[in-house]
Amino acid sequence: MSRIAATFDALQKQGRKALIPYVTAGFPYADITPALMHGMVAAGADVIELGVPFSDPMADGPVIQQAGEAALALGVGMKQVLAMVTAFREQDQATPVVLMGYANPVERYDGVHGKGAFIRDAAAAGVDGLLVVDYPPEECEDFAAALKAHGIDLIFLLAPTSTDERMAQVGRIATGYVYYVSLKGVTGAGHLDTDAVGRMLPRIRRHVGVPVGVGFGIRDAGTAQAVGAAADAVVIGTRIIQLIDGQPRDAVVPAVRDFLAGIRQALDALPRSATGG
Repeated sequence: MSRIAATFDALQKQGRKALIPYVTAGFPYADITPALMHGMVAAGADVIELGVPFSDPMADGPVIQQAGEAALALGVGMKQVLAMVTAFREQDQATPVVLMGYANPVERYDGVHGKGAFIRDAAAAGVDGLLVVDYPPEECEDFAAALKAHGIDLIFLLAPTSTDERMAQVGRIATGYVYYVSLKGVTGAGHLDTDAVGRMLPRIRRHVGVPVGVGFGIRDAGTAQAVGAAADAVVIGTRIIQLIDGQPRDAVVPAVRDFLAGIRQALDALPRSATGG
């Protein structure tokens, strides 16, 4: 059983929801990410998503785009991200870490060696999951199998526009969890309709056997709790980036830790019978 599967299994037995914070690796300071990850865990994070900086992030809104550009300017690429995971693993062998990004940094990793070298080094660093925005499920079954052989889950996005056929394709090869993008558009956009999320999740679960996390538009304890009533996990990214942008170094970790502690409290206040799946 993968670290992600074990985490969700334990949470389901407790009747609790997973809190999955996202942060762009290397933002706002190139060397702060491992400490920030530990702060997230201390606040109650169950899984951490690390954004891999990329120059053309087509699915990210302006907040996360700017964070990625800032991290790139500080010299943060895929090799540096894997080094951050390695550093995190020196003190934490339990919390799953998922890399979220785009195909290019994976395909071009270590020159001609590409995907194979990436899988090898990601597994050695302690990466548990990979979410590649521009890898459609029908084109990466072999890649998913290669990742799984190294204990890494391939995680897919679903959206309000996803068809039953696409959900079934994802359901056949997805492991770990799936990430339901609750809004049309890019990260940080629009108004979250929690009722629409609640209607969509049963449809997704008809096709997908792994837990369903929901992200985009979750900004505070209230929206997190409303989504958590239906979802297996709540993913928060843009709001965290906004919180730490421009903060002095010594204020970054406390700001995120305090924010996530409030989200954790709200999720744990949900009735334990509302397990979602």
